[in-house]
Amino acid sequence: MKKSKKVEMPTNESDVDSEEELNPEKHKESLDKLKKTDPDFYNFLEENDENLLNFDVESGDDDSGKGDEDDDEKVHLPGPLTGDSDESDFEDDSTKSVRGKVTLKMVTQWQNKLQTEGKVKRTTIVTVIKVFNAAMLRATSVDGTSTGEFKVEGSSVFNAVIQMCVLYLPSALKSYLGMEQSGKDPQKCKNFSKLKGPLVAYLKDLLKLLGGVSSENILTVMLKHLHQMSVFVACFTRVSKMALKKLISLWSTGEETVRVLAFLSILRITRNQQTSLLDLVLKAMYMTYVKNSKFVSPGTWPGINFMRRSLVEMFALDLNVSYQYVFLYIRQLAIHLRNAIVVQKLENRQAVYNWQFINSLHLWADLIGATSNKPQLQSLLYPLVMVITNTIKLVPTHQYYPLRFHCAEILINVSKDTNTFIPILPYLAEVLTSYDFNKKHKKVSMKPLDFSCVLRLAKSQLAENGFKDSAIDRVYGLLLEYTANQSHSIAFPDVTLLAILQIKQFLKSCSVANYTKKIRQLLEKIEENSKFIERERAKISFALSEGKMVAAWEASIKAKGTPLLAFYENWSKINKIQKRKRVTKNDEIAGEMPMIKRPKIPDSEEKPETKGPLVLFPSDSEDENLEIEEETSKPKKVKKKVKKPNKTKEVPVNVQDKGDVVQDLSVNDW
Repeated sequence: MKKSKKVEMPTNESDVDSEEELNPEKHKESLDKLKKTDPDFYNFLEENDENLLNFDVESGDDDSGKGDEDDDEKVHLPGPLTGDSDESDFEDDSTKSVRGKVTLKMVTQWQNKLQTEGKVKRTTIVTVIKVFNAAMLRATSVDGTSTGEFKVEGSSVFNAVIQMCVLYLPSALKSYLGMEQSGKDPQKCKNFSKLKGPLVAYLKDLLKLLGGVSSENILTVMLKHLHQMSVFVACFTRVSKMALKKLISLWSTGEETVRVLAFLSILRITRNQQTSLLDLVLKAMYMTYVKNSKFVSPGTWPGINFMRRSLVEMFALDLNVSYQYVFLYIRQLAIHLRNAIVVQKLENRQAVYNWQFINSLHLWADLIGATSNKPQLQSLLYPLVMVITNTIKLVPTHQYYPLRFHCAEILINVSKDTNTFIPILPYLAEVLTSYDFNKKHKKVSMKPLDFSCVLRLAKSQLAENGFKDSAIDRVYGLLLEYTANQSHSIAFPDVTLLAILQIKQFLKSCSVANYTKKIRQLLEKIEENSKFIERERAKISFALSEGKMVAAWEASIKAKGTPLLAFYENWSKINKIQKRKRVTKNDEIAGEMPMIKRPKIPDSEEKPETKGPLVLFPSDSEDENLEIEEETSKPKKVKKKVKKPNKTKEVPVNVQDKGDVVQDLSVNDW
């Protein structure tokens, strides 16, 4: 009989689900009847499913409409429904956290509490951190659900929560800890231990959000917030390492603003925990720099330059710690160079003649030059110069002239920054005497080759006239820069004597007027400066062995100014403008000039029928063949084509000037 009654019970429960769900009294009567008819089954339910027996007992006492609204709200609450669920809604925050769906009204209330002039309560900060965690769970979970105390639904609520934390949480934390007036380290504050757990949870969620953001604008906002929170990040070593790993990745691969903000956060976190983090940061940043400087192009140059300059600033934080790393990495470069010299194989040469090797040399030269006023790293100057000079000598062929120029530029900069004489002139003058610039070129190139992003030239490029043009330009610029930096030296006439002889030899052998004109101008300026130094040197009354007197004399000559230095400063201004145009691709804008001129021919509206052929020129593809078409056309058409651009000569210049201004500003931002 007991088995038959148990079989009938599920049908009664289904009736209750369909009919008696809204009538708890009938459900209670059925349970009382079950207790009498089948006490064993009732005891089983009482032990295993007490909620079924106590189903909505107290809801039958309240027949008002308010009870129905409570039932609707209970659908969103996690966990089983119990009899005290109605009373929990009215409990204070300090006794029990509010559970449920987050609304914009709730966010506004928390935001106002974070902005109170008095001391912010701990419960408010903890609640805001839990809401942020709920928002993160909502964003990172697969199905968009969260199992925490709060539930964030909808993009508007999510954005409001993030905005509340970004704008008001840092100041609220400082207010609660009392850091606004004292400016103490957070760990020394009295109430820091009460916020340790919530802070770690919040910072981890913030790093998760930072890793999942792809928009540059949102990433910028989050990095600014992380920079504000970096004081608290530095309090936790594990969180600091997680943050630095993500920030170093953004520092090396992000956009311009993202890179800068990531570096500022790295710098602030490292400074706050320098003893424990500096070693790890220096090693990680250098390896990342080398990894991301493998390929160089006009587009990647700004990022590589920024990484190098910021890395110099990081190494300069503690030169005693940096010395061991700089020594180790320069030694590694020297080992690669030694292997390439001893073992004459292609793979060994490629380990030296690559952008990673050259950019590493550039980094250490910049670091030693930037810290020239401190003695810690100056002992590494000589081995670094030896590595650079032997890199030039490794394969001194015409194909590697660009690499020679890069190394010479590094030596010139480090010589200028450290005020140390480095014999660079032989490596530059050798280019003039070792290559026959009278050789006829097999190919014609419209523009000189750009050596700024090249280390090695192909054989086909050596046959172009653009190679010789670029080589002469680079030799001219580097010779002028180096001699201008040494123009105040008391030994200038003696230092430049051998270079003057080599330049004169080149002028005698070279018959190309464009090349001899530039080099002769340089020779005249060097000789003029030599005569100037000789005249000033004839006036001195002290011996050359008196180092202090010589240094004082050179300082006075440098302050007075030399003819060669004045000429170099004027040339440098023009050269920088030309470099900016190349970086900003203004030469491409200049290539489109015929397309800009032709639609602006006067009287085009009055006689459109006579201007029919001009409609063909607005396409970019035909601009390249413009000169060929002019040569093959009839004489009458040639005259028309020559006259028409003259009428609108001033129009495209203004267009180009406007473009130059915009592009120059973007480059100057770096």
